[in-house]
Amino acid sequence: MKKILVAGAGGAPSEGVIYSLLQNPDNVVVGMGSEPTDLILSKAHKKYFVPYANTPEYRERLLTILEREKPDLVHFQNDLEIFHASLLRDDILATGTTIFMPPHDVIDTCVHKFKSYQAFAKAGVTVPRNMPIHTPQDLKDAFAALGDADGRIWLRASSIGGGGKGSLPTHSFDLARAWIDHYAGWGDFVAAEMLTSRTVTWLSIWHEGELVVAQTRARQGWTHGNRTISGVTGVTKVGVTCEDEQATAMAIAAVKAVAPRPHGIFGVDMTYDRAGVPNPTEINISRFFTTVRFFTEAGLNMPEIFKRLALQQELPPLLQRINPLPPGLMWVRGMDTEPRLVTSSQMEQEIVF
Repeated sequence: MKKILVAGAGGAPSEGVIYSLLQNPDNVVVGMGSEPTDLILSKAHKKYFVPYANTPEYRERLLTILEREKPDLVHFQNDLEIFHASLLRDDILATGTTIFMPPHDVIDTCVHKFKSYQAFAKAGVTVPRNMPIHTPQDLKDAFAALGDADGRIWLRASSIGGGGKGSLPTHSFDLARAWIDHYAGWGDFVAAEMLTSRTVTWLSIWHEGELVVAQTRARQGWTHGNRTISGVTGVTKVGVTCEDEQATAMAIAAVKAVAPRPHGIFGVDMTYDRAGVPNPTEINISRFFTTVRFFTEAGLNMPEIFKRLALQQELPPLLQRINPLPPGLMWVRGMDTEPRLVTSSQMEQEIVF
């Protein structure tokens, strides 16, 4: 019997992990989170409230829970908490609880998007050109240097946060300036060249420099994407397993650009440019993506593999390290409805077009 403490319990990213861990009846899952209305929805066996990770009270509360529950492993599922918990790793380990995270400098690079861009570019990885925006003149320079045929650039916040934080595609200097003003984002925002809408994610687990398993998933739209100005919400509507050797090669290069000896979870988000080349845009570090239950339902339980690696247990058999799932499996999601694993042929059989 192994006990795992999962942070962010009740939220979709963590509940996918909890669901996956609970497929093994020998796992006991304790959840903790900072939103009681999320926590009440969690499938964890026991639930604890914690302050937000960037508050002074977080450390004491986390260590109190660890001392009380004595979990074998603790896992965090959002960038803010990953960053701050990483700073407490010595305190966590002193309680006897295992963590499975890369070094803090790797986490710092990955949760700050411009630092990631700099690491990718330095390593020669194909990426859209980025420019930091400190002043309105920087913004003017970015439009001049990065604008596409329609004069558009892509703006986003570089600081910690997911869900396409601060994203805005625009050809309007006035709108871009007002957007950055609204977010008080001068010095944080980054401008980038526009890419296409075609995206892919390469989710991987590494152990002391060795790739253990990786699976590629294409994205077919964002849930409620039509309700955002950028079209990006960070919540995949339809995910599809796929194989793309170029994406795999680019993802491995991106991982090694930020971590010469990768250890833990690295989820590489890539967007294709107009030449059909997948460009890494960020690495979701030390966490699984929201739809990790997709892979579990399809037969690849990555949270269970992660747990077994962390606790030095025997790994389940894998057909292959890279893309062990067949291509073409679809994970279809919606709000307040059960997700479903289907194939395109099933859709054609069930739906009258």
